[in-house]
Amino acid sequence: MQNDHPELDRFDRAILKALAGDGRISITDLARTIGLSKSPTQARLRRLEKEGIITGYRALFDPIRLGMDHVSFVEVRLSDTREAALAEFNAAVARVPEIEQVHLIAGNFDYLMKVRTHSMTDYRRVLADHISTLPYVSNTSTYVAMQAVKENALSDVI
Repeated sequence: MQNDHPELDRFDRAILKALAGDGRISITDLARTIGLSKSPTQARLRRLEKEGIITGYRALFDPIRLGMDHVSFVEVRLSDTREAALAEFNAAVARVPEIEQVHLIAGNFDYLMKVRTHSMTDYRRVLADHISTLPYVSNTSTYVAMQAVKENALSDVI
């Protein structure tokens, strides 16, 4: 069986870890951080981008300072789980901006969503107007998060 995961050496991992901590780090500082000169560091960075390991760069925002501190996790059960129904649901859910994450689950329900809103009132509106009207939704269960204990920790496992 073929391994679809490229081999990453310690320099590749160091690049990923440094970028996870600061996506705006300069090539000079990145090279100094990982212990290589600029040219090989830049070549490795381009290779990681070309291979799709680095998929982009984005700014992170503080949701609490933006007033978006209400987080709910929603279990969703569908009335139809054939491929066409899943594809239609997936396309529709991508158009709801308050839904941060959606995962297809092997378990007692079909999808788990992370939804971020301003308030419980705002969440109720999103649930009624958007989530409940998604294709094939037959049932939802909501769990409100009281506190985020750990998030964005991929850099810890690189």
